[in-house]
Amino acid sequence: MDTRRLLSYIRKATMDYDMIQDGDKIAIGISGGKDSLSLLLGLKAMQKFYPVKYEVEAITISLGLPNFNLTGVQKMCDDIGVRYTVVETNIGEVIFDIRKEKNPCALCSKMRKGALNTEAKNLGCNKIALGHNKDDVIQTLFMSLFYEGRVHTFAPVTHLDRMDVYSIRPIMYVPEAEIVNFVKKENLPVVKSPCPVDGYTKREKIKLFIEEQEKEYPDLSEKVFGAIKRSNIRGWG
Repeated sequence: MDTRRLLSYIRKATMDYDMIQDGDKIAIGISGGKDSLSLLLGLKAMQKFYPVKYEVEAITISLGLPNFNLTGVQKMCDDIGVRYTVVETNIGEVIFDIRKEKNPCALCSKMRKGALNTEAKNLGCNKIALGHNKDDVIQTLFMSLFYEGRVHTFAPVTHLDRMDVYSIRPIMYVPEAEIVNFVKKENLPVVKSPCPVDGYTKREKIKLFIEEQEKEYPDLSEKVFGAIKRSNIRGWG
């Protein structure tokens, strides 16, 4: 996948769900992973031709875990002209050392989102762009079914009433495989996750489950995503 194809995905998603309006200031949540870096590059590049004007900021919520080197991300932001803010927290210590969570992902996500929302507001942003790709949307539906007994997945646009900011997901049409290809082609500075449970989460189990099912039903993901778009799941129908 080249930059032009990435931008076509992002533009279609943003216009299908009216994600960006004139004058928006958008905080991009940067984990250091392939999705958020692709999102950063895409949203910055799209400023040149998108029909309305918007600004972008890049924000990383550091969990305070060791071996999390963001030098490459900082250089990337400098090179493309985006201000980069790193918020240092003790979230990792709280989850793994103090609370010793057996299933840490939900609490970690909640705490990171809270810190990201707060910093975005501090920087004057009215929207937060999150790097959830097409596969993430599908996996979340299965996670909700299997672990919560409900039909739910990420909405393209979500209004956070308490903070009065909107979350948007501009790369939700992009398959993960194409993002992997894009990151290699562009040599983006992906940072290896320092999280001790990375690769052993419920999401990883669901990902492997879907891959196994697709051996027999090769178009499973496409059908599920199509069903989500046509559904009355909040934010989609």
